[in-house]
Amino acid sequence: MKTPLSLLAACILLAACSSPAPRPDSGLQAPATWQTADTPTAQADHRRWWSQFASPELDRLIAQAREGSFDLAAAMARVRQAQASAVIAGAPLLPELKGGLNANRQKLLRGKGYSQLNATRDNQAVDYFDASLSASYEIDFWGGRHAARDSALLGVKASEFDRATVELTLLSGVANSYTQALALNEQSRIAQLNLDNALNVLKLVQTRYDSGSATALELAQQRSLVAAQQRQLPLLQQQAEEARISLAALLGQPLQALSLGHQDFAQLQWPSINAGVPSELLTRRPDIASAEARLAAAQADVKVARAAMLPSVTLSASLGSGASHAPDLLRSPFYNLGAGLVAPIFNAGRLSAERDKATARQEELLESYRAAIINGFADVEKALNSIRGLDQQRQWQSEELNQAQRAFEIAQSRYQAGAEDLLTVLETQRTLYAAQDQNVQLRLARLQSSIALYKALGGGWQASAPTLR
Repeated sequence: MKTPLSLLAACILLAACSSPAPRPDSGLQAPATWQTADTPTAQADHRRWWSQFASPELDRLIAQAREGSFDLAAAMARVRQAQASAVIAGAPLLPELKGGLNANRQKLLRGKGYSQLNATRDNQAVDYFDASLSASYEIDFWGGRHAARDSALLGVKASEFDRATVELTLLSGVANSYTQALALNEQSRIAQLNLDNALNVLKLVQTRYDSGSATALELAQQRSLVAAQQRQLPLLQQQAEEARISLAALLGQPLQALSLGHQDFAQLQWPSINAGVPSELLTRRPDIASAEARLAAAQADVKVARAAMLPSVTLSASLGSGASHAPDLLRSPFYNLGAGLVAPIFNAGRLSAERDKATARQEELLESYRAAIINGFADVEKALNSIRGLDQQRQWQSEELNQAQRAFEIAQSRYQAGAEDLLTVLETQRTLYAAQDQNVQLRLARLQSSIALYKALGGGWQASAPTLR
């Protein structure tokens, strides 16, 4: 009994000391700097990036989304599934121990019985009791079972990273929908102001038409402008309602339960964001970490498939006892030791095909890992480029808006004095409305570009160590 148990313990110790799977190498080199110039700032902690927009209402909505999102809850359930799968995959690394207790009775119904049924005329029933304790263990000579365990553990990591990706997508979606809803409300307010202004001009034209100093053409032109602005108002209100519907869905609640505060769109601020250097991105984005973990799991799966093509050795040991009377159950113990060698001989190419499949899967995930890295770089470059372009546009747009407002006021004053025709008033009116609307759109785009940069940088998520080598 001593020698088999010592051999079993040595096999377990050998399996436990095997080295973990190495990290995969993408073969890509991160650029030294971003193509778009990034203004260095001291701000580097993005863990609560949404709080940088100076909106307590957004903070409240983010908290609701983290608590009520069904997508995030589903992602957390997938993590628990992966954890259970890892336990299942790691179980064969230790011996399997089973215990059994049986009680049997055979009774002769008629006749004289048979040799196995040792019944007497006085007692035609035979009782038998047995107890057993058995252990079995497959020696992991080729590392296949360890690789299966490593693959499952890497699957847990990938699921955790996927959950972080779902959360980051959710929170950025909430921020985008909220800023869009506020922007559309602001556009609706501007449209209403311009409609009121157009109605005032219409009254002026109507008065001049009634007095014979304005033509029917001028009156029709102004009425057309009023109708166009009246048409624009319900469109903006419809879009604002759709943004609120989308926001409610992200929060995991119906629209009727959505409660928004009364924050003005102009109160939202965008922070100065430190993008760091490209190599740091690999420790910031959970989707890149997930792609790396899945690639490492695929490498372990190749090892599992190769090990299945090699012989396997199984050790077994059992201890038992049996008796015809329950009180005598432990008086006749016995043990049984066994060892078995199984090697595949013919399987019509199934095992080699499984190895080829695992190898092809590894190659697929390597390309996906590379794509995730390149797409991550592209996301940051797009966000930085957008921020730079929008900042330049807003500088000139502010001047455009000021001059449009001044031109409309001058044209309206001159028209009232009879020194200007209505066409000039109409043109300056359209220009002013377009400039006001464009101002809101540019501000919204700038806010959403900051949100996009936070998302591209991974939000507040950060890996423990860089993985691109």
